Amino acid sequence: MLEVGTKNEHTREIWIQKTLQVIPRGSRILDAGAGEQRWRKYCAHLKYVSQDFAKYDGIGDNSGLQTGRWDQSRLDIVCDITSIPESDASFDAIMCIEVFEHLPEPIAALNEFTRLLRPGGQLILTAPFCSLTHFAPYHFYTGFSRYFYETHLPAYGIQIDELLENGNYFEYMAQEIRRTPTVARRYTSLSVTLLESLAMRLVLYMLDRFSKNDSCSAELLSYGCFVKGTKK
Repeated sequence: MLEVGTKNEHTREIWIQKTLQVIPRGSRILDAGAGEQRWRKYCAHLKYVSQDFAKYDGIGDNSGLQTGRWDQSRLDIVCDITSIPESDASFDAIMCIEVFEHLPEPIAALNEFTRLLRPGGQLILTAPFCSLTHFAPYHFYTGFSRYFYETHLPAYGIQIDELLENGNYFEYMAQEIRRTPTVARRYTSLSVTLLESLAMRLVLYMLDRFSKNDSCSAELLSYGCFVKGTKK
């Protein structure tokens, strides 16, 4: 069974789990933009604190991709991500997972994270390189390349320890090919024909072959970046 274009979320989850596991037991970690606290399960050894602005309800403005339901009833802190009511240097680690595209001012959030992290504290970030409209109207950027992190993190006193690109051009294209029937039904009221389905299958085989022989196409496009840094 072809897996090309299917591993975006799985690869990200494995990296997040691995990254959180090595944070020392008892460390205080902020999950900034925590939403439904998906990553809390990997923080049992940590003092976990969740934050979100808690205005998204799963329906949004009915445009783009929405979740339908969204439960934020268990958040520890409800506030703007650029002004979190915690003391300077009060966290050993901060994670912000797939949030930056939903922030009007991601640089301001980065500045706030720097304030909240103790020296030597870890910052864990992921965000899409390219994304469809989702959680609208709270969707302000289509994505962030490695150059965003390489430019702004050092400027805010964060040393980049790890920067990985998830997937590549061919994987991303395969993901969107797989999404085409759903998008077509919603926006054209048409269904993919048998011939078109076979053509899509052929394209997926092509993309799978290219992906297996890929050499750095992530510099053009990928699912997104995984970044881990340390506050100096």
